[in-house]
Amino acid sequence: MYVVTGAGPVGWTVAEQLAEQGHQVRILTRSGSGPDHPLVERLRVDVSDPAQLSKAFDHAEAVFHCIHGSAYRAAAWAAELPRAEQVVMDAAAAAGAVVVFPESLYSYSEPDLVMTEAGPREASGGKRGVRTGLLKARQAHAADTVSVVAGDFFGPRVKMAHGGERMVSPILAGKPLQVVGSTAQPHSFTYVPDLVAAMIAAAQNPKLWNKVLHAPTGPAVTQRELAAAFAAAAGVSAPKVSAIPGWMLRALGVFSVDMRELAELLYQFERPFVMDSSESQRLLGLDPTPLQDAAAASVAWWRDAVRQPK
Repeated sequence: MYVVTGAGPVGWTVAEQLAEQGHQVRILTRSGSGPDHPLVERLRVDVSDPAQLSKAFDHAEAVFHCIHGSAYRAAAWAAELPRAEQVVMDAAAAAGAVVVFPESLYSYSEPDLVMTEAGPREASGGKRGVRTGLLKARQAHAADTVSVVAGDFFGPRVKMAHGGERMVSPILAGKPLQVVGSTAQPHSFTYVPDLVAAMIAAAQNPKLWNKVLHAPTGPAVTQRELAAAFAAAAGVSAPKVSAIPGWMLRALGVFSVDMRELAELLYQFERPFVMDSSESQRLLGLDPTPLQDAAAASVAWWRDAVRQPK
């Protein structure tokens, strides 16, 4: 039996893949949401409440902690995420369960180099510093943990992302597309089902616990190339793609907190931002889904979502 916290694109997909493999799944959210599957038990649980978690984690082999902050802001992350992870790790340690975390590339402190599992993760300040602190806290905790690092998400259920609604919706509507930073710099995008497959494989292999792994991720592509892949999968013309320059976002950040938070990570899109997952692929026995196939699955989900809002 496995426990999943959160029913966003990662948590939902973890529950789906586990259930499809024949495992019992308990998914914990405040709303009681999650996949409708006979092997998935959906519970209304506040994961910040240790008393509720201790019962929910009974008999769990692993916990997949897939809850994010309430807002894409450094202040919200600093206030919410460390405590939430501490509570989850405490309960998991008591239950004897490994905790598997999806993780970002934000903590990498030499992002101009190709980022590998052995690369330094010492970034400080803002959201990057929060992620660094979370990784250090996991390493220091008594619970067994695994952190699986991914690039920017795309795939079914991925909405608020550079490769999500901001890109797929305009393409399907035949509209021009605006991206941030640059249309021509290589960037690593991770297909969420590949991230989830890696998280599940890591949970089931104790030799990989207490490590930082990389989700299987295909060759870096430009934002223009990713848009072209979505357009080809949809059978529509490639969109006209332009970039919102960094100086403009930074200027808007003077007046807008949201723009300031976005501008903090512009380095990821103004210069090459590339991860290498080859070592983790070897350890996990997994390969990334070809971009053509991943784009087709993403477009199919979006078209279904438009017909049947989720």
